[in-house]
Amino acid sequence: MSYQPPQDVLDKYADVLVNFALGDEFGIKPGDVVQLAVPDIAKPLALALQNAVLKSGGHPDVKLLPTGFDKDFFTYANDQQLTFFPEEISRARVKILDHMVSIAGEPHPYDLSEIDSQKIIQSRDSKTQYRQWLFEKENQGHFTWTIALWGVQAKADIVGLTLEEYWQQIISACFLDQEDPVAEWKALKKNQEKIRDSLNALDIKYLLVKGADMDLKVTLGPERAWKGGADRNIPSFEIFTSPDWRGVEGWVKFNQPLYRYGNVIQDIELKIDNGHVVHATAKQGQNLLTQMLKSKNADKIGEFSLTDNRLSRITHVMAETLYDENIGGPFGNTHIAIGMAYKDCYRGNPALLTPEQWEELGYNDSPEHSDMVSTTDRTVIAVLADNSEIVIYKDGRFTFV
Repeated sequence: MSYQPPQDVLDKYADVLVNFALGDEFGIKPGDVVQLAVPDIAKPLALALQNAVLKSGGHPDVKLLPTGFDKDFFTYANDQQLTFFPEEISRARVKILDHMVSIAGEPHPYDLSEIDSQKIIQSRDSKTQYRQWLFEKENQGHFTWTIALWGVQAKADIVGLTLEEYWQQIISACFLDQEDPVAEWKALKKNQEKIRDSLNALDIKYLLVKGADMDLKVTLGPERAWKGGADRNIPSFEIFTSPDWRGVEGWVKFNQPLYRYGNVIQDIELKIDNGHVVHATAKQGQNLLTQMLKSKNADKIGEFSLTDNRLSRITHVMAETLYDENIGGPFGNTHIAIGMAYKDCYRGNPALLTPEQWEELGYNDSPEHSDMVSTTDRTVIAVLADNSEIVIYKDGRFTFV
């Protein structure tokens, strides 16, 4: 039986995305241009988003994305078509956009399972410049974005939920069951900021991450800041940073599947030596994992993240990275991303640094950014500048809050 949330829930959802997630929790301003990139199956949410933008005085740029087209595109596209990049149009779009809302909602999650993964990555890489322009505009303080989820039957089936149960996870995670979701998100963000500020007050040299499925050393590097993502991804309960890739060592297994590029990769294990992934295995999806790691600088770590199980309202896996990287449960979660680092994890003004300075600081630059999730038990020890040690995370939660 199909299910769609009632209109008042969709209106609350749009309100959270437009008036909290954008504008660094302050919402959009009158006159702002907001791109709404929404799959066609989520048309009711697209309408609610358009109306929320209009009510806030902005200009909605609605982009309904056709679902089910990707398989044919990758089947028939030649190399020139895969790498086509309309530079002038893309530059103009970056110039005019103030914000972007992207909705994930793939009704055919395995459509690309028989497509050569190299073609998918080749097409992705052709759009690197566009993403880079948006990141630069964001670092200058002139662009914000958010990503959220539309529930689909196929994903509900994968994780053993009805579509209504799947949506209830979304509704709960996004506070859409509350009278004023925006107020709830602002309160959550304050709690995240307490954790973030406590971590940033520590002079951490490196982290030791230990558990049955991992033994890692993660060097933070100079001028690193921990961030909380509550006003970007919706939902986001994580606290994360982008470490100095050169100081990551050890091994880690991920017990949660990675759903990426129309495929699934199961039981990933990485061995990292001198900052490089030197060994990577998966019981399912090995070829795609191998191709991903062949991308420029994708064999380096771009993000390290922890989720406190007291903050997360997600109680079930969702077959969607946006949710699975924020799941709570008995041990919270750790996720690590291969590839691109987040430059907003720099303590200073990221707009002032040159590419050479980013490289000197050990921020990884890559077209790849894929989050791999573990929900098994682990302890995280911070080794400080004076070589003293403090446990910062244990039993699924930060120890100092």
